[in-house]
Amino acid sequence: MKIFKILILSILFFSCKAEVAVENNKFKTVPTKNIKKAINSTLNKWHKAAAEANFDNYFSLMTKDGVFIGTDATENWQNQEFRSFSKPYFDKGKAWGFIPLERNIYVHNNQKIAWFDELLDTQMKLCRGSGIVKFVDNQWKIAHYVLSITVPNENVTDLVKMKANSDSLYTKRLLIKD
Repeated sequence: MKIFKILILSILFFSCKAEVAVENNKFKTVPTKNIKKAINSTLNKWHKAAAEANFDNYFSLMTKDGVFIGTDATENWQNQEFRSFSKPYFDKGKAWGFIPLERNIYVHNNQKIAWFDELLDTQMKLCRGSGIVKFVDNQWKIAHYVLSITVPNENVTDLVKMKANSDSLYTKRLLIKD
């Protein structure tokens, strides 16, 4: 019975710890809740930088090869393309405002990557964001972000009809590429 208790306590202890940073070539263990807190901070700063039209802060929180997938089927922005697209909005002093309403964060066992989903209040009303963050240069950065407009199930049929023509045209354009 004693061994069973020790085993259970060991499992509980190690499940709450994670390797997240290297200092002097040694891993430092940090509780998972602290990792999630740091990721939350990164995501909140990122959304705040957009709301304040702070271009440098916004893009400093993304990896150099970061990707932003927008709500339009054509929006698969690699970092440099996304910077070019976004710059005029930031320069006008008004980018976009995403207010997180709920967020779930999932940390990989290696503690170098995590993924998340969030429900957002935006100028497009409720949207869903999801993505991947990486631990780079001792900080969490957004490597991949997907923004989706939420649609109530009872409105899907009407929405599909509304976008059928543009989706068909875009699909044909993609098929022609081959």
